[in-house]
Amino acid sequence: MRTKAVLMAMLVAVSLGGNAQTKANYQQAAKYSPSRVSKLIFSQSVTPNWLKNSDRFWYTYQTSSGKNWYIVDPVKAEKKLMFDNGKIASELTKIVKDPFDALNLPIDSLFFLKDENWIQFQIRSTIDEVKKDTSSKDKKDKKEVKTKKMFYFKYNLNTRELVEVKDFVGNKKRPIWANISPDSSIVLFGKNENLWMMDKANFLKALEKEEDSTIVQTQLTFDGEKDYSYYGGGVYSGRNETNVDEKKNKDKRKAVYVNWSPNGKNFALLRSDVRMLEDFWVLNSVALPRPTLETYKYWMAGEKEMPTTELYIFNVDTKQKRTIKLNSFKGDDVNIYRQPVKERDKNDGYRPSYWLGDDEKFYLSITSRDLKDIQQAVVYLNTDSSKTLVTESLNTYVDIQQPDLINGGKEFIEWSEQDGWAHLYLYDGNGKLKNQITSGEFHVSTVERIDEKTRTVYFTANGREKDEDPYYFHLYSANFDGSNLKLLNSGNFSNDISMNDNATYFVNNASRVNTAPKSALYNNQGRKILDLETTDLKNLLATGYKFPEPFTVKAADGITDLYGVMYKPFDFDSTKKYPLIEYVYPGPQTEAVNKAFNRGFDRIDRLAQLGFIVITVGNRGGHPDRSKAYHNYGYGNLRDYGLADKKAAAEQLADRYSFIDGEKVGIHGHSGGGFMSTAAMLVYPDFFKVAVSNAGNHDNSIYNRWWSEKHHGVKREISEKGDTSFVYNIEKNPDIAKNLKGRLMLIHGEIDNNVHPANTMRVVNALIKANKRFDMLLLPNQRHAFGDMTEYWFWKTADYFSKYLLGDNTERPVDITELNNDIPQRR
Repeated sequence: MRTKAVLMAMLVAVSLGGNAQTKANYQQAAKYSPSRVSKLIFSQSVTPNWLKNSDRFWYTYQTSSGKNWYIVDPVKAEKKLMFDNGKIASELTKIVKDPFDALNLPIDSLFFLKDENWIQFQIRSTIDEVKKDTSSKDKKDKKEVKTKKMFYFKYNLNTRELVEVKDFVGNKKRPIWANISPDSSIVLFGKNENLWMMDKANFLKALEKEEDSTIVQTQLTFDGEKDYSYYGGGVYSGRNETNVDEKKNKDKRKAVYVNWSPNGKNFALLRSDVRMLEDFWVLNSVALPRPTLETYKYWMAGEKEMPTTELYIFNVDTKQKRTIKLNSFKGDDVNIYRQPVKERDKNDGYRPSYWLGDDEKFYLSITSRDLKDIQQAVVYLNTDSSKTLVTESLNTYVDIQQPDLINGGKEFIEWSEQDGWAHLYLYDGNGKLKNQITSGEFHVSTVERIDEKTRTVYFTANGREKDEDPYYFHLYSANFDGSNLKLLNSGNFSNDISMNDNATYFVNNASRVNTAPKSALYNNQGRKILDLETTDLKNLLATGYKFPEPFTVKAADGITDLYGVMYKPFDFDSTKKYPLIEYVYPGPQTEAVNKAFNRGFDRIDRLAQLGFIVITVGNRGGHPDRSKAYHNYGYGNLRDYGLADKKAAAEQLADRYSFIDGEKVGIHGHSGGGFMSTAAMLVYPDFFKVAVSNAGNHDNSIYNRWWSEKHHGVKREISEKGDTSFVYNIEKNPDIAKNLKGRLMLIHGEIDNNVHPANTMRVVNALIKANKRFDMLLLPNQRHAFGDMTEYWFWKTADYFSKYLLGDNTERPVDITELNNDIPQRR
């Protein structure tokens, strides 16, 4: 009997492909839920708050030993605690009467006062405080609002003196509708589709009581109408507001988006006419008391009707507007550039949005409907039209970034991919090319700082350093003439930097998927001043956590290198066979491959714990941070372009490692990854066996025009009469639904107004007509990201892959106990 049993066990093992993993480890996966991981990992980077009057900065950092507040002086190469946590906790306890200790300091809203020797912060106590609600119109309907009393303090960093601020008068919270001028003299807002304003005195009244009948407000425009208003989001106007809310909020003040001149005497406003666009809808079935409908304008790919953008300049004193003639056509995208916010001003609360330029001019971009032509342009206030400075054209699409002005616009630096790689170019103020600053087979990402005095540009780039992952970012400096290119943060890491406004120092956060992130302070020559922090992972590692493993494979062409990361079960046994799951996102704006240590475990680390090898890997056409040719590989073939590379990567890894079962390959992803995972099941139905596809844009003809037309392409045709039209055609997942052989689960949020649920329903319709079995989950009242149902999504995904890919047929209880264990059960 024993011999027969052993023989049967051996036969089962052989049928499963060797010593196969067949029981899903739910207990192990549950250990790494977001709520549990948040208690194992704390700060992963240093975010410096640069001070206004010096090169110093402060930051907070949390480890398993608690949270600390630090002040750093780069000149002195000195880092020290702002205060002794234990001593200040004792002093705060005496005043607030709530018990605090060094590990529990609820310090909030910390900022430096003007002399930078004092800080101010607040502590919320447990004391109940009752206040009057002044928002109601009806005097009889004044409600009392119960809140917790706030205590305010000042603390001197030099003398260690703590002072309670008893007469603190804070700024009233700015209403979302208020666009305040630079000198605070007027406030702009939208109402009944038009542009309005009020002066400071009346705004202060509105802060006390928003519907005060004595408020004087001035109407600036009178021709606004629905879907052609002076506020809102243009093509996406009205999103996230149901028809019920739209009716209720019809007469309320709305936010307006304008860009101010530095002196505050003028502002520029873009107005979109989207009346010709058709409506789109999502229905919230669980809204109370009855389901609600959300209606919004949506410009779908290939549609003939196109919105028109108008540019106005308003003068504050005369209250008059002027229309600026643009060198653009119907359907072109116009974008006014904004003045970058200085590091020292980022904690100042509300800041007006200034246009890029000065009191006499501002800069903007114009991108053609087919996205193949761009203009960098300037508008002078003493003229009524824009002036084109730089034009650029490609046979695919042109990516664009905001130019960096030098000496008020006498020169500017332009980012461009015109030679096939992203590089920097120096132009004079009239748009004449002076010289190319960077060149070679690497990718410039962003300009971080410009030092006009030394004529030095500091920028991030990747792909330049040999023998390291080409996606690792570094900081470089170069002279405007292209000379003296210098690497400032060497090391085999991906780096995230924050440089001060004077371009003298930067904080560098170095990270990689297989090590703890580190932070350090450098000067602008790349010399390390001091180490700051190393992420505390000891509690995580104590659970048995293992770092993932980077790998390199070849694309389906056998030539192009693809870079990926492999995630294994933490109880990995190399003698076993594990099914393989690919977590995918096709791009083209990014690849779903972590380059830095990341606490987002759900789709990779945690999924692997069930008993899978999970990989993420790039694909040709999937990322803009390599060559333009790599990035645009999928142009004209948006459904299938990345699939061969995903298949090739899985095949190579299965050949390379005996612990990967190449006969059991699953795939999943979200949004573009949902689209790609379903496509993989249909294009390679004998290779990919199981997929969980979330919120996929399966039919890109009903996805938004910008993404779909940009990355797939739209053909511009001009008739003999000179009329312009656009022809769009794209392959879709529903077209090949008949090819399905494996197990497919489709998941979508019911009120997803990014990727509309119709994308999934069209696949469902095609599968039903093809007589295919499949599974579907519709998440009620959820947008594109699944919101508070992401944990439910994870465990349904776990169930699906465990059953159909791993072969675990365990009958699961109705209650998801792993999920319930993380939720406090209250009566």
